[in-house]
Amino acid sequence: MSHGRGKSDCCVVPKKLPNKAAGATPAAAEAVEGRRQAKGNALAARMSRRSSRTYDMGTALDGIRQTARGRRDAKFAGLLHHIYAVERLRAAYLALKRDAAAGVDGQTWQSYGESLEANLLDLSDRLARGGYRPQPVKRVFIDKADGSKRPLGVPALEDKIVQRASVEVLNAIYEQDFCGFSYGFRPGKSAHNALDAVSVGVSNRKVNWILDADIAKFFDTIEHDWLVKFIEHRVADTRVVRLIKKWLHAGVLADGRLTQSELGTVQGGSISPLLANIYLHYAFDLWVKQWRGRHARGDMIAVRYADDWIAGFQFRDDAERFWRAVAERLGQFGLKLHPEKTRLIEFGRFARDNRGRRGQGKPDTFDFLGFTHCCGKTRKGWFMVLRLTSAKRMRAKLLAVKTELRRRMHQPIAEQGQYLRSVVAGHARYFAVPCNGARVQTFRFQVGRLWHRTLCRRSQAKHLSWKRMHKIVDHWLPSPRICHPYPNQRLIVTTRGRSRMR
Repeated sequence: MSHGRGKSDCCVVPKKLPNKAAGATPAAAEAVEGRRQAKGNALAARMSRRSSRTYDMGTALDGIRQTARGRRDAKFAGLLHHIYAVERLRAAYLALKRDAAAGVDGQTWQSYGESLEANLLDLSDRLARGGYRPQPVKRVFIDKADGSKRPLGVPALEDKIVQRASVEVLNAIYEQDFCGFSYGFRPGKSAHNALDAVSVGVSNRKVNWILDADIAKFFDTIEHDWLVKFIEHRVADTRVVRLIKKWLHAGVLADGRLTQSELGTVQGGSISPLLANIYLHYAFDLWVKQWRGRHARGDMIAVRYADDWIAGFQFRDDAERFWRAVAERLGQFGLKLHPEKTRLIEFGRFARDNRGRRGQGKPDTFDFLGFTHCCGKTRKGWFMVLRLTSAKRMRAKLLAVKTELRRRMHQPIAEQGQYLRSVVAGHARYFAVPCNGARVQTFRFQVGRLWHRTLCRRSQAKHLSWKRMHKIVDHWLPSPRICHPYPNQRLIVTTRGRSRMR
């Protein structure tokens, strides 16, 4: 066998004949085959072999869940093959929003789907052999309720797919570990579950003081080293840890400049909420549980949704000691409480009577997840947590509607009506809780008023009468109705002894 200079290798022919090959039978023992010349189909062969394997997504993670539930100290080494399974990548792609903004690569959901199977096979192969490289995240800004801007990141489409597949696999582990009072961005839990937990906890437990807290710039101050250490408590697959590090160090592209940092995770990716929950699980949740059992003299509740959390106490000295202790605890991991958004207020079943005896007026209120919580009463005079739409949140939404109507001023009434119908219906789906119907109705009325003003500005010759406007509003804007049950009907909180906390 000879090799010419500058030429591709030809096929490799075995020099030694196989044993018992004299008869040239096909079933000769120890048969040796020559290696054919590579023609660029090695990748396709590997991908076809991997895609031909059967992978049952329904049961693939059951063993991980059972082990994580039964062994709190178990570490999982074989996880990456669950992530790069083509079936899981396909499900992650189909779960993405069709009209989501494109990342730095400009790839859209529709364009990627034109050659979906080939793209997924190639992505799976790159993940399996370590050739996957995430792209920088594109920086965008959205308006917040207080008038400031919230930075968000838009990952590339393939990064979204891999992140969503990784979240599904890692959730099989961490959903067995997370505490019951953690509600943010978890499967089967929502913001309304957290709101119900606050209402039921304050109503059923001896809560007289509320610590309303917020972590300042949480997503921007997460320390990568601590985050990796927390992940390694449960994940022993170095390839998965390396994959997470790639996302943390991918950087942010804003105004043509690429910036990288050893702090923070970019909001907007599918992996960011899970990483935030893992960070706060070890830095905050587990510590809160042990502090309650060791140091609290009276009843205590806690509810956390992402970086917003509420803690309730029976005694004021418990609340003050907890405030000082939690500030010190968070400081050990590079976090700090927001000085303006963290405060201690008197709130609960006996707050109105106690403050009345001291001549201090009615109890203060606090905002949590878009609702203002007040000390209210039922028709029979019993205490209840009254939840009303936050005035700040309503003003911000109405301002956004006003700006959008100005942009849509010359569209047909039908197109404007379809847009406003979705706005009013979406607002009601979230805010239409018991005893908040008046404010939901107010929002609908204000949207109709803004719409009337916009239609009147379209022409200086004619003025749209309110009689006709009422017909338009009644036709397009749905009348609000209560969409959620009472908290104690949807959330059952058992508080047997001091070992359980919601």
